[in-house]
Amino acid sequence: MIRGLEAILIGSSGAKKLADFYTNVVGLKQGVIMENPETKEEGYNLETGTVGIYILDHSKIKGKSKDPSRVMFNLEVDDIEKEVKRLKKAKVKVVADIYHVPEYGLIATFADPEGNYFQFVQTRAN
Repeated sequence: MIRGLEAILIGSSGAKKLADFYTNVVGLKQGVIMENPETKEEGYNLETGTVGIYILDHSKIKGKSKDPSRVMFNLEVDDIEKEVKRLKKAKVKVVADIYHVPEYGLIATFADPEGNYFQFVQTRAN
């Protein structure tokens, strides 16, 4: 039986730099820093309060994402207008500005420095 989603993994050729973006610019909290004892590759746990995001050095990852729309993750926010304004001020690439999805809520899509997409969402419940 599947109990739930435990984590999202993002492979990178520069995990520390990407983890710094998500902590210093996006605003996630840095958790545990890990190292693979065999490969010496590092991993960074970013805490979201629910599902962990792990950014991991990966020897097979080179350059920017070639298909950033394939997998995205949503970060739920209380005030999407405030948070989008903050990321725009930090010059984070906006892929899609705030838009409304009926019966769901508001969404804005961004690209991280490696070209991966992530979204801020403010659901109807907020």
